[in-house]
Amino acid sequence: MTPPPSRSPRRTLTRALTVAAAVTLVSGLGVVAATQASAAAGCRVAYSANTWSTGFTGNVTVTNLGDPITNGWTVAWAFAGNQTVTQGWNATITQSAKNVTAVSPTYANSLATNASATFGFNANYSGTNTNPTAFTLNGVACTGSTGTTPPTSSATPSSPPTSPSTPPTTTPPPAGAKVDNPYAGVQGYKNPEWQAKANAEAGGSRVSNNPTAVWLDRIAAIEGTDGSSSNGSMGVRDHLDAALAQGAGYIQFVIYNLPGRDCAALASNGELGPNDLPRYKSEYIDPIAAIQADPKYAALRIINIVEIDSLPNLVTNTSGNAGGTAACDTMKANGGYVQGVGYALNKLGAIGNVYNYVDAAHHGWIGWDSNFLPTANILLQAAQASGSVNNVTGFIVNTANYSALKEQWFGIGTSVNGTSVRQSTWVDWNQYVDELTFAQSFRNQLVAVGFNSSIGMLIDTSRNGWGGSARPTAASTSTDVNTFVNQSRIDRRIHAGNWCNQSGAGLGERPRANPETGIDAYVWVKPPGESDGSSSLIPNDEGKGFDRMCDPTYTGNARNGNSLSGALPNAPISGAWFSAQFQQLMANAYPAL
Repeated sequence: MTPPPSRSPRRTLTRALTVAAAVTLVSGLGVVAATQASAAAGCRVAYSANTWSTGFTGNVTVTNLGDPITNGWTVAWAFAGNQTVTQGWNATITQSAKNVTAVSPTYANSLATNASATFGFNANYSGTNTNPTAFTLNGVACTGSTGTTPPTSSATPSSPPTSPSTPPTTTPPPAGAKVDNPYAGVQGYKNPEWQAKANAEAGGSRVSNNPTAVWLDRIAAIEGTDGSSSNGSMGVRDHLDAALAQGAGYIQFVIYNLPGRDCAALASNGELGPNDLPRYKSEYIDPIAAIQADPKYAALRIINIVEIDSLPNLVTNTSGNAGGTAACDTMKANGGYVQGVGYALNKLGAIGNVYNYVDAAHHGWIGWDSNFLPTANILLQAAQASGSVNNVTGFIVNTANYSALKEQWFGIGTSVNGTSVRQSTWVDWNQYVDELTFAQSFRNQLVAVGFNSSIGMLIDTSRNGWGGSARPTAASTSTDVNTFVNQSRIDRRIHAGNWCNQSGAGLGERPRANPETGIDAYVWVKPPGESDGSSSLIPNDEGKGFDRMCDPTYTGNARNGNSLSGALPNAPISGAWFSAQFQQLMANAYPAL
């Protein structure tokens, strides 16, 4: 089992309320709501549903607008149709006929004034899946304002909704007033270009309603293209306008065009050369910042994922490291990565409704002691180059990668016949075996080197589910440490260093806010179905190279232990739609679709 979260960071209250735990689901049992003696009571609820043909995932965020709640909270509502909850998390959810109650877990009974708690559930339905609109918190109707009526013991809304409505959202903060967690309490933007591709696939409508990020991987992507590019035609302003039209609360962009980009790989090499920092600033970052700063978008939370696969390369892939490259030596020497990221953080961080999350690699990259602190320090250098660590909202791990969120059947402290799993070929002396424990611990390290204690972490779960028939259902009984780890691990890659279009991968946790202590959100930053790189050389005008790690016949290099690449065949260039991969991701999704 995954070890207890001894490394879990302390967070501000709104982020710490929803530590994940096992949830008990009981059907047909009545629950008496906890009462709260309070002179002022009030609440606001944001409800959203990701719906497919016969089921949906519901997400609920409740904000306490009244006096602090200290002895437990209960949120209640009634469905309008035949919706039936089948599974829940971050609350104990019960249902009697159409009436549903969600009771706080014992570890999060308190809810301070203006604090929020988020929980979710899976459910079945037939016919129309109408969103509920009437909610109560400890018996008080959630109207978005406070009153002086004390709560009652009843947890059931007075009546169910009678007509469909759009999911309610929290009121955005005034322009320039940033929130603690931009993902909490609001709906994410659904990119219509990705949705169209997903919906065109058999079964794709089951997942196409999830928010995904928009990748700005070249200068032309800012204004959009004529549609001949594999990345579509919508520009930054087009996406922002579409987000407003959707009533979305947040939108995610990937800022990804550094000079000498991706110095340790070829599949995602960019259009700018190693000495093109001036162009990066004036032709790329400045235009993006100008659009995002338009007052028209001031009520929209704009989230930037800043330059994946960049700063950690300066620690692990320069001379002196196995597989180090001259290109990474160049970018370390000329300061292009540090200064480029610093400039992006400065320009974008100055906008009141913009939130910057910097890429921090993944546990299979920097989980060793030799990489852990040096990576935190290089990230701090970039933040300091921006003028202030306040320009960083948080960090993201596992971006466009496949590392398992949680290794269910063993942890870093597990021993087999007296031998630590760290000695296995798979773990290879790493200090972490999954992304969640790594993200929580790395957050502590980032705070220790000088980042704000309020920073939050994101985990890209778009392709790390590893479900299907190959997923282990129990720990191995082998007494050989390598056999035990290989038979027990959720992550089914040949080597943890493999990153391109991995065979056997599946969709992971659906996007949601506050899933674990220290984690702002699980996100789908890499849109499922978009290729990591081509299986063979494909000429293109997007600066995309051919990397042998995307070739299924490649027998590897020093960075992946000279192992087979594990890549799917017949893949297109990075960012292009890869139908076979999308179908595999759905088939191997965990939780299953």
